[in-house]
Amino acid sequence: MFAKVSSLGLFGLNAFPVDVEIDISRGQPYFEIDGLTDTVIKESRDRIRAAMRSCGINFPVASVMVNLAPADMKKSGSVHDTAIFMAILRAMRMIDDVPEDAAFIGELSLNGDVRRVNGVLPMVMLARESGKKSVFVPAANAREASVIAGIDVYAVHSAEQLILHFRGEEPMTPCEHYIPPEAAYNETLDFADVRGQQSAKKALEIAAAGGHNALLIGAPGSGKSMLAKRMPSILPPLTFEEALETTKIHSISGLLDPDTPIITKRPFRSPHHTISSAGLAGGGSIPQPGEISLAHNGLLFLDELAEFDRRTLEIMRQPLEDRKVTIARASGTITYPCTIMLIGAMNPCPCGYYGHPKRKCICSQKKVSAYLSKISGPLLDRFDLHIDVAPVEYDDLSAKTSEESSAEIRKRVMAAREIQAERFRGTDITCNALITPDKLREMCPMDDGAEAMMKSVFDSLGLSARAYDRILKVARTIADLSGNEVITRRHVAAAAQYRSLDRKYWHE
Repeated sequence: MFAKVSSLGLFGLNAFPVDVEIDISRGQPYFEIDGLTDTVIKESRDRIRAAMRSCGINFPVASVMVNLAPADMKKSGSVHDTAIFMAILRAMRMIDDVPEDAAFIGELSLNGDVRRVNGVLPMVMLARESGKKSVFVPAANAREASVIAGIDVYAVHSAEQLILHFRGEEPMTPCEHYIPPEAAYNETLDFADVRGQQSAKKALEIAAAGGHNALLIGAPGSGKSMLAKRMPSILPPLTFEEALETTKIHSISGLLDPDTPIITKRPFRSPHHTISSAGLAGGGSIPQPGEISLAHNGLLFLDELAEFDRRTLEIMRQPLEDRKVTIARASGTITYPCTIMLIGAMNPCPCGYYGHPKRKCICSQKKVSAYLSKISGPLLDRFDLHIDVAPVEYDDLSAKTSEESSAEIRKRVMAAREIQAERFRGTDITCNALITPDKLREMCPMDDGAEAMMKSVFDSLGLSARAYDRILKVARTIADLSGNEVITRRHVAAAAQYRSLDRKYWHE
């Protein structure tokens, strides 16, 4: 007796179709699962036997051979349990024919319950693209799956429920398509809470308007972390396409909230400085996304940047340029996207008071140099804006006037982003920070004064080609905030001033 049921697998962020083929024949009783499977799939034999007993069904006393095709594609996890279970029942003629355009996803427990699995969203997306009309998923994953329109999603609580459905005794009804709410802002933290620091606020506004990386450096208590944590409140909302991309990464990581099937706020990730290289960039025997990918389409904040292991930080250099992380393992190569804004914050020395106008630094020059050298020149070069966060003055803290709110700053950021959206229409570019080298001259026209200023800055500061590109992109953003189509001398001068910290601290 032969039967075939459709399922779906996952390798990294990429889903792939899986055909569960089964043959039950006379012979020595055994139950084997082939198809380049891992230990978890092999163990599904015991889960399926127990689930069948809980449903009052005797496992066939025969040779049971299961093949997960294609046989050359690595399969892992417990996602195929329900598909194998359904294939066995179909081969035993205990249920009516299962439609070829139906797919099954889910893990079986010993008592027959269907447990949630990770990565349902990308698998359901592939099922729809492959022409499937329906997909049966664990009830705990149903809201996540119902985000995808154009395919019927059935929420399965137990194996018995599946049997009753296909026998026609208790038909299940598809879940309602989940329509996500409008993209939300992070309203819990507001720039109005930050006293003073007008120059730092303006720099972060530029960073948000153009999607630029920024490094905050200053003494302890000057407000670096407070400023960075309020950045999400002025970033533009996620588009639906960005929300789906972001949700897919969180889905395969098992970090998706069951009550929030799609992420509508830009991610804000702030890992501790003790994080490992694999934790930051991703890895493991079955490669999982790291913090840099979990922050995709959002913001990655590295507080106490100089306390991170230098080798861990250096891993970020290529992903920051390529906007993707590639992890190679014996089982294959996985690529995760990581289009992020990187915000770093650090003290200028171990005690934190090097260069402070009022407090004396107790560190020797050797200690200061060793501390700053943890941030290499190539990594420092990847920060578009270097922001010197000065100590807060008493007059600012005691002032009775209110500070500008995030909502007001966001209006200017959104106006600049709308200009960029029109400029980049028809391309894959979404903000100034992502302008590719071949379009830099076209997208960043300068007048004669700006050209002369750029040449002067380049020669006097000894900039690299990368630094030149980044200053030009920041100048483009400053021009957008001012409503200018052409970059002028003052825009270049303003952008160049945000590249001075490496001369102030690292040069010395």
